Amino acid sequence: MTTQSAKAKGSLMSKPTIVLIHGAFADSSIWRRVYDHLAGDGDTVLAPQNPLRGLPYDASYTESLIDQIDGPVVLVGHSYGGAVITVAGSSDKVAGLVYVAGVVPDEGESVNDLQGRFPSLAMGPLVRPTELRDGSVEVSIDPARFPDVFGADLSADDAAFRAISQRRVAAAAFDDPATAAAWREKPSWAVYGTGDLPVAPALHRFSYDRAGSKVTEVDGASHLLMLSQPETVAGVIRDAVTALTAGAVA
Repeated sequence: MTTQSAKAKGSLMSKPTIVLIHGAFADSSIWRRVYDHLAGDGDTVLAPQNPLRGLPYDASYTESLIDQIDGPVVLVGHSYGGAVITVAGSSDKVAGLVYVAGVVPDEGESVNDLQGRFPSLAMGPLVRPTELRDGSVEVSIDPARFPDVFGADLSADDAAFRAISQRRVAAAAFDDPATAAAWREKPSWAVYGTGDLPVAPALHRFSYDRAGSKVTEVDGASHLLMLSQPETVAGVIRDAVTALTAGAVA
């Protein structure tokens, strides 16, 4: 067990910095509504851009950011960002993890390994590959399908903008195995929507049960519940911070 984890389970600690890690096909602006709630409570919040270059690179980038933060950290990951915090969360500075419709691999597992066990509920062609000049492949989501599949509970304008502003991700990222599973040593919280299509609710339930996470289920919420249910998502993060700073994690 890491030093920071031991602190989380037994004694008081200083209020942590909250670091929000977005998933594939997105950027940090996806956290804005959650940030507004947390910052309004006086929390220190960072929302860096996730490079989306592959799990080893993205986790290393997140770890380098954590290294620059004074004091403990709560890592929050959405979707593929859940895999990133699962690896980067091994840092001794990380006190706890929060998964927001996040994918939670075990060591040696990839995102696609989990998706293979609990397939996406989205039907028909969805992912569009783009081959770059160096021969590498990036993927994005068909903008015509994005609103209904990823954000069915968003306003039409918001969903349409997210569809055309999405960032491509290295295709290899979904096959990269996790080199660590921080949830085995760190306390975790999770929130997801029952209307999630890209990551099946059955996968969320399996993952969070395996990780021993404290789970909040939001009836009907989509994969982008940080946009449609920001107060609920912020509340789960706030619960994690409160439990950790009070030394109340069993």
